[in-house]
Amino acid sequence: MNARPMRWIQRYGALSFLVIALGACSWFTDFKEQPKIDPWETASDTVPFRGNPQNSVSVYGSAVPNYAVSHERFPGTIDSMSAVPNPVTADARSLNNGHKYYAINCAVCHGDRGIGDGPATKYGMPGMNIAGPGARALAYTDGYIWGMIRNGRGLMPTYDRIEEMDRWDVVNYIRGLQGRYQVAVGPVGLPGETGDKVPGPSQMGPTRPSPYYHHAGSQAGPDTPGTRAQAGSPAARSDSTSGATTSGRQSASSTTTPEQGGER
Repeated sequence: MNARPMRWIQRYGALSFLVIALGACSWFTDFKEQPKIDPWETASDTVPFRGNPQNSVSVYGSAVPNYAVSHERFPGTIDSMSAVPNPVTADARSLNNGHKYYAINCAVCHGDRGIGDGPATKYGMPGMNIAGPGARALAYTDGYIWGMIRNGRGLMPTYDRIEEMDRWDVVNYIRGLQGRYQVAVGPVGLPGETGDKVPGPSQMGPTRPSPYYHHAGSQAGPDTPGTRAQAGSPAARSDSTSGATTSGRQSASSTTTPEQGGER
């Protein structure tokens, strides 16, 4: 056999093997593999997860998730939420927070006292009485009112922008306007006034580590071995600073609901 073709075969064979071998090395990965923290990965077992990105699904779940009940504005859809129980006690915090949301979102049509005399009625909007004599809302369940705020109905648009737990505060405040509780009436503050005159920041958004790490919010319950955050960790510091403020939202069962909006 001619020696020259053999040298070519050996030379290009070795070169091909070298290309294949180097291609299998981690040196050529287009930076796909590099030191980083992947989603839901932590540096160690004592460090909690990163918070969720903005506008992600609430870590607390929902009493009525979208896959169970749609956001259609039909009477039957609202009726399906009539039996949803109100988990929020109508205490001073809840009524105060509900007052803020009502003044911002509801009073423009329903009026400060809920008798359907809001400013929008001067421009053609029909008056919608929800608290005065003869109001149909007097017979609605808390879950029905909560669902109507979620979905909207008829001329009323959806106010799903009010977070789920804050929505229960609005329901409690409406019950106050109906005479069940003593509540303040009218604007909470002057136009442009902020501070404690407006609702607080999001309580369902990803502003803290996942509650599943230290069993906060809807996952809270009696301390069990292996569920406590390590001393000094962000989760432990969060628990130690918020313990006094969460006690007021305890339900009759061993779980709690996440605190929402307003002053703490």
